[in-house]
Amino acid sequence: MTATGPELRRTLGVTDAVVIGLGSMIGAGVFAALAPAARAAGSGLLLGLAAAAVVAYCNASSSARLAARYPASGGTYVYGRERLGEFWGYLAGWAFVVGKTASCAAMALTVGVYVWPGQAHAVAVAAVVALTAVNYGGVQKSARLTRVIVAVVLAVLAAVVVVCLGSGESGAGRLDVGVSGGVGGVLQAGGLLFFAFAGYARIATLGEEVRDPARTIPRAVPLALGITLFVYACVAVAVLSVLGPGGLAETSAPLADAVRAAGVPELAPVVRAGAAVAALGSLLALILGVSRTTLAMARDRHLPAPLAAVHPRFQVPHRAESAVGVVVAVLAATVDLRGAIGFSSFGVLAYYAVANASAWTLDPAPAARLTPAVGLVGCAVLAFALPVTSVTAGAGVLAVGAAAYGVRRWRTGSGA
Repeated sequence: MTATGPELRRTLGVTDAVVIGLGSMIGAGVFAALAPAARAAGSGLLLGLAAAAVVAYCNASSSARLAARYPASGGTYVYGRERLGEFWGYLAGWAFVVGKTASCAAMALTVGVYVWPGQAHAVAVAAVVALTAVNYGGVQKSARLTRVIVAVVLAVLAAVVVVCLGSGESGAGRLDVGVSGGVGGVLQAGGLLFFAFAGYARIATLGEEVRDPARTIPRAVPLALGITLFVYACVAVAVLSVLGPGGLAETSAPLADAVRAAGVPELAPVVRAGAAVAALGSLLALILGVSRTTLAMARDRHLPAPLAAVHPRFQVPHRAESAVGVVVAVLAATVDLRGAIGFSSFGVLAYYAVANASAWTLDPAPAARLTPAVGLVGCAVLAFALPVTSVTAGAGVLAVGAAAYGVRRWRTGSGA
């Protein structure tokens, strides 16, 4: 089956693609994900970070190979459809759109909490409207704004690392005080930290807007992932060296508390501002990714066909972007999803499991199949190592999507 409807304009080069990937990955997650990972594994969170990075690398490699072969909007929705069959592509798209729409609302509320806690919902809605407008104006405008956001966030994280490692409170002994939770704790930490790496999919999801995708995407994905891993490792070591695993596990704002413990409390407001900017960057990239997958699913009539429209001037899926913006704004205005999106991590891992299974079919050579095999197994292990509530909610979301697909097939009687 081939996608129908007008194509998007190819304007993104390697640098733009890397920046969008960094904007997706180096987001608000690094300001918050370390604490639950420390609760799960203690100092073993560094091993969890390594496990998440290995799985992320396999996923990135599989996604890059597939995106070069199928340079269309939709990411794994397209790859699963083309390599495994329509159902698997649909299920990946469903997991991505539903899970990431909730993530968008949660990220918007995170912006609101950091910027103006008393009016978090109002600020969240304003952020969604503003970023949807930026995306509506063309992907190049989104890339330029993301570049600014990434620069600000990297500067803040660099300041945290320098302050923590350069303080008298820093101690290497705090990095080695035992792994709590055993192997299960390390794997759970890996599953929690994996969520922070998931943004490299945004590069593949935007495949239809990348110049020379066969060359650009395989270069951009590992570059963005490598930079992110380096940044996360530096931040994790710096924060652990000051707070220790116990202190890190107990905090709700690990980076802000780390700079206070390092003796530079005046930097804490800067860290909070950096977290707000990072959340904006994540939200911008999320809206981009969800709208492109919505476009691809609408082209195949899994979502309303009008959402497949492409703006004649700006060459963006303007109806899909607007629809995503409206849904996210309504959720952000009415529901606090920050503590209720555990299924998102499960859904992301299911999404990449389909990507790895799709990449497995590209080349029958054992060497070529090793990476997607490791990625597929890794996704399954990390998914089921998540807290039970996350696994249950995630499996429930996938079951609802599968049921909807079955009902549609039954009603059409065409298998479409």
